[in-house]
Amino acid sequence: MEIVVCVKRVPEISAGVRIKPDGTDIERAGLAYDLNDFDAYALEESLRLKEKHGGSVTVVTVGPPEWDETLRACLAKGADRAVRAWDTAVPGSDGIAIARLLSAAIRKQPFDLVLCGVQAEDDDAGVVGPALAEFLGAPCATIVTKVDWTDKKLTVHRELEGGVNEIVEVQTPAVLTIQTGLNEPRLAALKGILAAKSKPIQTYDLATLGVERALVGSEGAKTRVVKLLPPPAGEGATILEGSEEEAAKKLVALLRDKGHGRRA
Repeated sequence: MEIVVCVKRVPEISAGVRIKPDGTDIERAGLAYDLNDFDAYALEESLRLKEKHGGSVTVVTVGPPEWDETLRACLAKGADRAVRAWDTAVPGSDGIAIARLLSAAIRKQPFDLVLCGVQAEDDDAGVVGPALAEFLGAPCATIVTKVDWTDKKLTVHRELEGGVNEIVEVQTPAVLTIQTGLNEPRLAALKGILAAKSKPIQTYDLATLGVERALVGSEGAKTRVVKLLPPPAGEGATILEGSEEEAAKKLVALLRDKGHGRRA
């Protein structure tokens, strides 16, 4: 079973971020970066499928040379190969262009299954997985919470709105977007970390991928960020004093005043 996992390096923003004066991006200087959390679950699922069914796992990304650090972290956990696509024309690309580049890189090798995270933590767009499936001409299942593979047929569980789950069968090759919580991502062992340092990373530019410059970057983007805004400051919490019964009555009255309930 030949599995490809698409990964992204994202900034860790738990400590808060500042928006650039022009509002088009965040201030990235000094931020730490790590593997996108959704992609970590996709990688772990690929490794479990490989351990159960055999085959290999290739991690693929679109990013500059410093993203090799993230690829080596994936190799340390058990991925067999790493591929990075990049070119000076790529900055400014949107999700559609990134999917185009990923598909061109993936087509350079045989594959049965492509796994992506449901979305990236930095933009929450969720565009790349479905767009990638379209470029590859492969069936796609999104928000996957369980994967079973038998004789080139996938049975996957999908998370739908309202707590509903859907079970579908998908023929391979296919693209799946993986939801968090599907598994428990492993930590890299020291042996894997040391071995990853010497593993080669295959790199492709636009010419090698056969992708025109006009299709990537800001020139080829179908979408663009108009402006980023911080969330509006919320009101402070309302403390309800008194006994439990008194507090409950105050809460009911408060909800009624705000239009969240009906009078008897």
